[in-house]
Amino acid sequence: MRDVYITDGRAIDAYLCLRKEFIMNIKAPNPAALGLAGFALTTWLLSMINAGWFSGNSMGMVLAVAFAYGGTAQVLAGLMEIPRGNTFGATAFVSYGAFWWSLALFVLFLHGTVPAAFIGWCLFLWGVFTLYMWVATWRAPRALQLVFLSLWITFFVLAASEWTGFEWLHHAGGYLGLVTALLAFYLSAAEIINETHGHTVLPVGTVVQEVDVTLTVAERLRGA
Repeated sequence: MRDVYITDGRAIDAYLCLRKEFIMNIKAPNPAALGLAGFALTTWLLSMINAGWFSGNSMGMVLAVAFAYGGTAQVLAGLMEIPRGNTFGATAFVSYGAFWWSLALFVLFLHGTVPAAFIGWCLFLWGVFTLYMWVATWRAPRALQLVFLSLWITFFVLAASEWTGFEWLHHAGGYLGLVTALLAFYLSAAEIINETHGHTVLPVGTVVQEVDVTLTVAERLRGA
C-alpha cells in the first residue's frame, strides 16, 4: 500500500518563492573575457608570422592554439552568450571561433591547392562581416569599437596582399593584427579586473546611450 503524504500548501508556496528568489539571484558569468582572450592570444601568434617576426615553421603552434583556444574557447563563449540574450556576443564569438577552426583546417589540409586570389576573397568577406559588426559597436564601449575597427582594416589589408602579392602589405596586415590583439587583450583584462574589483580600474570608454522616452513609457504601460 502506497504511503500518502499531506503537505501544507503554504509551505509549498514558501519553498517555491525561496527557490525563485535563489535562481534570480544567481549571477550568470560574463563570457566576454574568455572569448576576447582566446581571440587576442591566437591573433597575436598568427600576426607575428604575418609581420615577418617568425617564419612559417612556427605555424604549428598557431594551429594548436587556434583549435583549442581561439576556436573552441571562443565558440563556447558565444554559446554562453545565447541564454544571456546577447545576439552580438553570440554572433561574434561563434563566428570568429569558426574562423580559427576553418583557418587551421585549411592550413593543415588545403594549403597550396587554393589560388591566392580566392584566399583574398575569403579574407575580404571576413572583412565585410567585421565591418558591419563594427557598425553595431557604435553604441558600445570605445574599446570594443577599436577592436573591430582595427580588425576589419586588418582583413582588408591581408586580402589586398593576397591579390597583389606585395609582401609589405602582408607585413602591414601582420602589424595591424598585433594592434588588434593588444586591444582585445586590454578589453578582456578590463572585463575581468573591473568586475572583480567592483569598479572601473581599466576604462573602456563607455558610451552614454540616449533613452527612448516613448519606448520607456510603452514598456511601463505593458507592465501596468
